[in-house]
Amino acid sequence: MGKALLVYRLTVRDLRHHAAQAVLLVIAIAAATATLTMALSMNGVTSQPYSATRAATDGPDVVAYLTSTGQAKTLVHASGVASSSGPYPVAAATIRFDGRTAGVFAQGRGQEPTAVDRPDVTAGSWVRPGGVVLERTFAEALGARVGDVVTLNGQRFTVAGIAVTAAQPPYPNLCYFTASSCPPWLTVPGGDWRNVGLIWMTEAGALGLTSKADPLAAYVLNLKLSNPADADAFAQQRFVSPPQPSGPSGFQPPYLGPMYSTWDGIASADALLVQDAQSVLEPGALLLTLLAIASVTVLVGRRLSEYARRVGLLKAVGGTPGTVAAMFLAENLVLALLAAAVGLVAGSLAAPLLTDPGAALVGAAGAPSLTAVTAVEVIGVALAVALLATVVPAIRAAHTSTVAAINDVARPPRRRGALIRISAGLPVPVLFGLRLVGRRPRRALLSAANIAVTVTGIVAVLSFHATVNSRLATAGSLTAGGLSDPVVVRDEQMLTVITIMLVVLAALNAIFTTWATVIDARRASALMRALGARAPQVSLGLVVAQELAALPGAIVGIPLGILLFHAAVKDGSLPPVPWIAGAVLGALFAIAALTVIPAWVGARQPAAEVLQAEAA
Repeated sequence: MGKALLVYRLTVRDLRHHAAQAVLLVIAIAAATATLTMALSMNGVTSQPYSATRAATDGPDVVAYLTSTGQAKTLVHASGVASSSGPYPVAAATIRFDGRTAGVFAQGRGQEPTAVDRPDVTAGSWVRPGGVVLERTFAEALGARVGDVVTLNGQRFTVAGIAVTAAQPPYPNLCYFTASSCPPWLTVPGGDWRNVGLIWMTEAGALGLTSKADPLAAYVLNLKLSNPADADAFAQQRFVSPPQPSGPSGFQPPYLGPMYSTWDGIASADALLVQDAQSVLEPGALLLTLLAIASVTVLVGRRLSEYARRVGLLKAVGGTPGTVAAMFLAENLVLALLAAAVGLVAGSLAAPLLTDPGAALVGAAGAPSLTAVTAVEVIGVALAVALLATVVPAIRAAHTSTVAAINDVARPPRRRGALIRISAGLPVPVLFGLRLVGRRPRRALLSAANIAVTVTGIVAVLSFHATVNSRLATAGSLTAGGLSDPVVVRDEQMLTVITIMLVVLAALNAIFTTWATVIDARRASALMRALGARAPQVSLGLVVAQELAALPGAIVGIPLGILLFHAAVKDGSLPPVPWIAGAVLGALFAIAALTVIPAWVGARQPAAEVLQAEAA
């Protein structure tokens, strides 16, 4: 029989007789590849909705924010400007509806449509005296519909309509400037200009919201260029940097120059909803990949122990180390390819569910782009997972001596007099658990890695929630008025999916690792019971072994989770200590709970029957 045929038959036989292990391996790798597929296939999916919105509303190429109407004349007649609309007065106001409070920029507009920036009314009608139009994302966050009555600086207005625009980024990122940061003179009540809503009303209505103490916030001028690609250059050429602080007091003169935003910058802000989901999926895919590596390593390690006698027999009849290594690699590479295919299909089917561009844009998102490059990257990750987890055990098996492989002797713990004297006084379950860890240190290390990756993901999620809560509690935060943030909501949905996948994979790993430990320890368990230990003590010892391996992994996962989160969010907040303690204790409790049943089943097998089978 040729070597290739031998490896093929052994692989088919192993897959047929160990279907449950193969399914677990496919699930572990497919979860990581599906998440990676979703992240990679979401590139550029918002370009089509923004283009549709821009066409439907005749969106401007450059939006200028002015402190006076006199600044508009120079810009309107500037070289490269084809058409314009405005300047329109913008008043800063506080809106209240149904117990919710937020800051808004109220833009005064005429009742007739304009040539540039013509918001698309998706419900109701355009502005009228006593009636306002809400930007659609802001309307959803506020919970207001057409016909509802809102108050602006204490004045009552009816919601006449809801509209979308390509001239302003959606709530909660209204103030978005390409040329520089938001100007100091563009403020809203509470001082937080980053999370404000946009509304339209008549010019008279907008002016009626102002007073001597609270004048107009700005004027908005919409510009259409002959060549839209020149928008950034147009804004940069006309932007003047604010003066630097001068004098011993650090006084900074007021900056009264125009500020600019461009259509491509607004498009980037509109894409934030999908981009944030993508930024959550990418580290999630990394964590799931690490868990997949741990899963495959546990499976290979268990198979190495189970097939040790086969390895010895193969080598005894002339099998080379290459044949032995190929036997392990072939099966896992085949399963990795299958898992990659499953992940590509699942990720492609799930990606459209995550590419909703949000209420700020009209039209549907483009189909997620599953390109050949994406497929190659996903398949490469799957094969890399299988190789990283299989190469070392396969090489170790290939270089194991024939006699040791046939005898299948586990690594004996080092016996030191001091340690023996200390352990002599330990309870039986703790002593047995320590002995199991000492006999299978690599498996204990994999268990620690499994729980470390899981706790890393959970701590990163807790850090995200702590950061959100911190920002919501900040004075002046508009979402503190009861409004939801669509970006945060989308991030939380993605994190929930990733967390569930992490927990499920970690649970499967824990169950299989425990079962592998139970099988490997059947002789040791039988000897412990033959020497007088009770079955509950042996079962508890197996639980102790898993907890001893999980504890350092859970502790290491805390700083790793914080580092992972801060690598993605530079100004994030640390989760409260009770949250972290709850995550660690919950993980340890879950490991114990998942270990109890396999340990109880393994400890119930008659000791005499096990010892006789081992002797045979």
